Amino acid sequence: MKNSPQSLPTRVPTLNAALRVPAVTAVFWIVKVLTTGVGETTSDFLVKTYNPVLMVLLAGVLFAGCFFIQIRARRYVPWRYWLFVTAVAVFGTMVADVTHIVLAVPYAVSTPTFAVVLVAVFWLWRRTEGDLSVHSIFTQRRELFYWAAVLATFALGTALGDLTAVTFHLGYFGSGVMFAVLFAAPGIGYRIGLPATLSFWAAYVVTRPLGASFADWVAVEHSRGGLAWGTRLVSVIGLLVIAACVAGLQVAWSRARSGERADAVVGALPA
Repeated sequence: MKNSPQSLPTRVPTLNAALRVPAVTAVFWIVKVLTTGVGETTSDFLVKTYNPVLMVLLAGVLFAGCFFIQIRARRYVPWRYWLFVTAVAVFGTMVADVTHIVLAVPYAVSTPTFAVVLVAVFWLWRRTEGDLSVHSIFTQRRELFYWAAVLATFALGTALGDLTAVTFHLGYFGSGVMFAVLFAAPGIGYRIGLPATLSFWAAYVVTRPLGASFADWVAVEHSRGGLAWGTRLVSVIGLLVIAACVAGLQVAWSRARSGERADAVVGALPA
């Protein structure tokens, strides 16, 4: 039996629908990895320099505010999207650290737990929408599933990175190299036939421990196997690079939007 017209809107976007998340490009992956590194060092700097309870509360307020700004947009806007991703990185790191330090949950326990949470999010998303592709985020409901998956991948990646660096004693640099290889694997798999959606989310999970491992390696003291640049310096440099990348994306996006509007005007003129 064919689908009725009333059932189509939950599966098929309208002609005027626009993607609410960015296209997957090389720049996307670069900025994503940078945000994870900045989230790690910024969180460490804030909670170790100032009152940790106050910092977590302020980061939570910032997270909520950035989410409100992002979710109100009807289409992808670079500065909105990456502002929220950065807020997720900072606040998410603080929450993950509280889970381990305050609640004393071992990384060997939190890692599989977050993996189960991620699978549950994907299952519910697929059952509700029928598609996990980031190329189909045209509605607010799909975007909410997308961000739920992002948060779950962040939690899983945080626990996984700490598990390898601390529990398995690979160190930050060793973990970073390992996760760089794991990050490349889904891309290679995609080239030889691995489904695009599976490749994307597999790589997305790895971006968190990849960026955080190298950021920690650059920031921490020599006694911990790092370069001792300090969390403040690494955070400032990272934020400046992210800002420059996002500014470039915003300019390109604005030009593309201007071109779309010009084409629409020309198309509306009588022949």
